[in-house]
Amino acid sequence: MLTTALRNVLAHKARLLMTVLAVCLGVAFVSGTLVFADSTAAAQRAAASRNFTDVAVSVSAKESPSAPGRPSVLTDALARRLAGVPGVAAVRPSVDGSAVLNAADGTPLRAKQGMNLAASFDPARYPLAEGHAPAAEGEIAVDRGTAAAGGFHLGDTVTLATDGPALTARLVGIVTTQDTRVTAGGTLTLFDRAAAQKLFATAGHYTSIDVSAGPGTSQYELAQRIEGMLPADQAEATTGQAQADQQAIYVGTLTRSYQKMPMVFAGVSLFIGSFLVVNTFTMLVSRRTREIALLRAVGATRRQVVRSLLAEAVVVGVVASVLGFALGLGIASVLPDLLSGGGNQLPRGPLVIGARPVAAALFVGVGVTVLAAWLPSRRAARIAPIEALRSATRPAVRSRLRTGTGVGLLLLGVGLLASLAGSAKDASEENLHSAMLGCGVLVAALILLAPVVAPPVIRLTGCLTRRFGIAGRLAQQNALRDPRRTAATAATLLISTALVSGLATIGSSTGQALDRQAADGLGADYVISTGNTMTGIDPAAVQRVAGTPGVRTASAVADSTAVIGGKVREISGVDRASVDQTMKLDFLSGSLKELGPGRIAISSNVARETGVGAGGQVNARMGRGEGFTKYTVVGVYQDNPTARDAVGARDEVQRNSFKPDSVQRILVRGDSVSEGALRTAVGNNPLLKVQDRTALVREAAGTMSDLLTLMYGLLSIGVVISALGIVNTLAMSVTERTREIGALRALGMDRPGVRQMIRLEAVTVAAFGTLLGLAGGLFGAWAVGALTGGAMKQYTLVLPWGTLALVCLASLVIGAVAAAVPARRAASLSPLEAVAEG
Repeated sequence: MLTTALRNVLAHKARLLMTVLAVCLGVAFVSGTLVFADSTAAAQRAAASRNFTDVAVSVSAKESPSAPGRPSVLTDALARRLAGVPGVAAVRPSVDGSAVLNAADGTPLRAKQGMNLAASFDPARYPLAEGHAPAAEGEIAVDRGTAAAGGFHLGDTVTLATDGPALTARLVGIVTTQDTRVTAGGTLTLFDRAAAQKLFATAGHYTSIDVSAGPGTSQYELAQRIEGMLPADQAEATTGQAQADQQAIYVGTLTRSYQKMPMVFAGVSLFIGSFLVVNTFTMLVSRRTREIALLRAVGATRRQVVRSLLAEAVVVGVVASVLGFALGLGIASVLPDLLSGGGNQLPRGPLVIGARPVAAALFVGVGVTVLAAWLPSRRAARIAPIEALRSATRPAVRSRLRTGTGVGLLLLGVGLLASLAGSAKDASEENLHSAMLGCGVLVAALILLAPVVAPPVIRLTGCLTRRFGIAGRLAQQNALRDPRRTAATAATLLISTALVSGLATIGSSTGQALDRQAADGLGADYVISTGNTMTGIDPAAVQRVAGTPGVRTASAVADSTAVIGGKVREISGVDRASVDQTMKLDFLSGSLKELGPGRIAISSNVARETGVGAGGQVNARMGRGEGFTKYTVVGVYQDNPTARDAVGARDEVQRNSFKPDSVQRILVRGDSVSEGALRTAVGNNPLLKVQDRTALVREAAGTMSDLLTLMYGLLSIGVVISALGIVNTLAMSVTERTREIGALRALGMDRPGVRQMIRLEAVTVAAFGTLLGLAGGLFGAWAVGALTGGAMKQYTLVLPWGTLALVCLASLVIGAVAAAVPARRAASLSPLEAVAEG
């Protein structure tokens, strides 16, 4: 039987080619992603190790909770003591911090990945490539990546900020670095030692001291010696290898998201490809009914028939795994280049091919193929020996169709209940999972019910195909001949269309809701913000903004945190006199008229969670304040991203904030004020964001770009695998209908008519899969979107008609293009040879 299986694979290698390609795609994404992850991790470790090559031990200061902000114990005196420790070859004190620069065009150069690092210049760690080292307070150096991203050249005047007003400095040097926090997409700014101490420490103090070991001294031995002489509660010693490992782990977390999307593509392609495997083996079994019956007649048992077909699946899976792994290596080699755009440079290194990706390729490729071929093999085992005497293909077994219909109806009910139950509740992660699970079950139900739904839908679409005359009528009849096969062929398009239409609808609806939310909650034209509560805006900048021509109102907002109802919330401190002009608060009860010390307003979400309304009291602790205080709730407003979770009096919030001498936002309302004028008013500080409503919406909808990328990626995968499925099904169908096509040719149908018939059949199948996919995708978007509507008042279901029309058009084009090769083969059949065959 094994010999028979191998001969069958060789005999049907052309028919199995499309199956191999479909499984190959999924294996390629899985193995390629795993090889990419292992290679990137190895490159990160290697880069971090190179960065700490000459660092045996790093001494850093400990932050004391009882005395925050005290001067570091890392001084020149400690450096001299460390130099005298046995085994120490060299001591290099340094000062580290953070700095953000303005690019040459005036826009802030913030790191999308990595960090905005700043440090004192160290020629051993940061070798000069151009210029000279910074030697005075007004001089800086940057790394090559930062210079390229910012458009900097030697001699340029650069605007930067650390934690306060903007500064200017002259660029005097460009360095190279192996620091993966920078090469992963961060920036590096270097100062001379005195300037760095002034900015990030105090005069004569450092943030770290790096120690090199002499010959014969290990890092761990030297770390123990140094640890023994350090003040236990003020400083600690860490080996260079431990520092390198920590840095590699940190950068690994930044780049881990790069591995998620290829894995999603792998899962989708394998899931869709499994239907192609099932369809292929089902058609092979149908084609070889007499052959299998003869094997049964000469003594083959049912188990042997199953094993024979599964052996064929194993061979196909192994071939697909090998090809997919080779393709995966290509994917792993190009992913660093694809993901290193926009200033994000992944560390480079040789491909690391371990046991994990090899095992995953074989397990996924062979496992999916064998699992998908198991059902057709079970059906083949039930073929009776008497079938060898029949010349016609067996009709579809109605009992199996009824069983699939019953299971499909059951799953349909479960999916609808789960989706509706999740969408009817409040927005939460648990309810979102329920809604998504319901949508997945619903798609599975549609797949099982597709053979029952196919006849009425195809008869409905036949109104269009019948316009093409006899070719259109025959195409419709061919699609109706075997509903199971038609449904299996359309399943790939059904899944991809459901995914794309659902994601597109959710993305479109959420984007418009964010737009309306920004318009509803914000009365200002511009928002100047720091981006976090740990930095602030100088009050003098607020006055300069208020005096900018065209500005009518400049309302300062102090942002902090507050523990309310046992949770950490965001609280906004506002001026009652100007808040009505810059914020649009929709109060459900109460108002801000009585806002003042000891009085706050809360959002409807906080009110719901705490059970407190207007006139009630809550225990809260603001910012860095000690102990809880009772606050009277003066009003409850509809959830508002501008006001956040709670609103208090600015003086009180600011007094308890982490930056009591500054504010975090300025809400600006004006007639003809420009972004450039406002940026000038705040000193072109790169720490500050100056955003109008459009920019705020774009920032809030930042995940939409990832969603669109995922959507188009899934669409492309669905297109490829669906095309393979249609080609495979039609090619095998043409082989089965050789005599029928010959008879049509003998009766007078010309070759263009045969080609048109095959193309219309493919378009009919594609249209059927697309219609079911749209139905499932739009329902899923509604179910998941209902949860969003519970958390976002402005959310309404918005259909992206352009995208949906594009998906429908693409599906029909796929059907027509995929039918080209089978149609040409059918048209090339000789009438006499075709009739004589079989």
